[in-house]
Amino acid sequence: MPEATPVPLAQLTTLRTGGTPDRMIDATTSDELVAALREVWASGDPWFALGGGSNLFVGDEPFDGTVVRVLTKGIERMPSPVPGRVRLRVQAGHDWDDLVAYAVAEGLAGLEAMSGIPGTVGAAPVQNIGAYGQEIVQTLAEVELVDERTGEVSTVPAAELGLGFRTSVLKHHYGSVPERRAVILSVTLDLADIGQGARRIAGEQLRTALRLGVDEEVSLAWVRERILETRRGKGMVLDPEDPDTYSAGSFFQNAVVSASFARTLPDECPRWPVAPDLDPVLVIPLAAFDGYVAPPPTAVQSDVKVSAGWLIEHSGLRKGFKLPRSRAALSSKHALALTNRGSATAAELAELARFIQGRVQAEFGLILQPEPVLVNVEL
Repeated sequence: MPEATPVPLAQLTTLRTGGTPDRMIDATTSDELVAALREVWASGDPWFALGGGSNLFVGDEPFDGTVVRVLTKGIERMPSPVPGRVRLRVQAGHDWDDLVAYAVAEGLAGLEAMSGIPGTVGAAPVQNIGAYGQEIVQTLAEVELVDERTGEVSTVPAAELGLGFRTSVLKHHYGSVPERRAVILSVTLDLADIGQGARRIAGEQLRTALRLGVDEEVSLAWVRERILETRRGKGMVLDPEDPDTYSAGSFFQNAVVSASFARTLPDECPRWPVAPDLDPVLVIPLAAFDGYVAPPPTAVQSDVKVSAGWLIEHSGLRKGFKLPRSRAALSSKHALALTNRGSATAAELAELARFIQGRVQAEFGLILQPEPVLVNVEL
C-alpha cells in the first residue's frame, strides 16, 4: 500500500483550508488506486479521494479518516467509431488543463472553451464541468470506475452518469449523498479532429465571450489563448502570486430556475435558456396501447440559468467584499469566487458564504447552492 505521511489539507486544496487526515495514501497507478480504495472501504473508516483539490472546501479540524490521493497520469489516443473524430483515454489524476492543451495542440476540438479550469480529469465528469456553453457531457464517451458497494471495476457509458448542469449521479451535493458512490479511474472523450485551421464558432455563448461575429473563423489555439486571458482577468487561473486565485473557483452555482421565477428577477440579470427535451422517448406497454398517442405539448417553457455572480453583486456585495476582521473575501476580480486572503480559516470562509446566501435570498428570494464538495464543514 503506497502510504504517505499525512500533511494538512490546507497545503493540497486551492482554498488553502483543511486539517490533517489520520491517514494518507498516494496512488500513482490505477492498480494502486483500486487496491487502496478497496482496503479503505473494507475498513469502514471515513474517506475521500483527492485530485487537484480545486473543488473542495475542507474544515479546520483534523479529518478522522483516510485521504486517497489520485496521482495517476497519462493520455492514450485511440480511434473513434465516428469518422472524423478521435478518442482520448485519460487517467483520472491527469491535470485537466494539461489535457486541454494537448487536445488543442493535436487539433482536437471540444475542450478548448474549458481551458484554465483547475483540477484533474477524473473530477470533470463528476460535476459535468463546463464554461462558455461547452460542457464535458458533449464529448464524454465513457468512464472506467470502481464501485464502492461492490469493489468492482467497470466501464460505464456517459449516458448512465446522469450528467446535468454541474451534476451527475457521482456528485456529492451539499446536504445529500451521491446516487452512486464510486471513484473514476479513467475518462474517455470523443473529440472532433479538425486540425489547426480556422473555423466558425457554433455556440452563441462562446462567441459572445470571445467577441466574435457569427461568421468569423478562428483556430483552436486562438480560442484557448483568449479563454485563458479572460479567466486570468477574473482570477480563475491558479497563480501563487495572486491571492484572488486562492479559491475553489465559482463558489456558488449559477442557479437553474423556472421561466416564471426568472421573470421575477430584474431584466438586467444575465440568463440563458436551458433547452427542454423536445423529443422525449415515450414508452407505452403493449397491453395498454389502444391505438392513440397523445400529441406532444405545443409550447414547452425551458428552465433558465441565471448568473449567481450578478445576483451577488446586485444584492449589495461588491468585488473584494469581506466581513470585519475576516481574512476571507470575495475576489477583487470576480464576485462569484470566495478567496482566502491569507491564512483564513474554513470557519471564516463559511461565515462569508452564509452571509452571501442570506443577502441574495433577502434581495431576490433565491438560495444559492455551493458548488464545491464540503468536507468537515457546514454552511
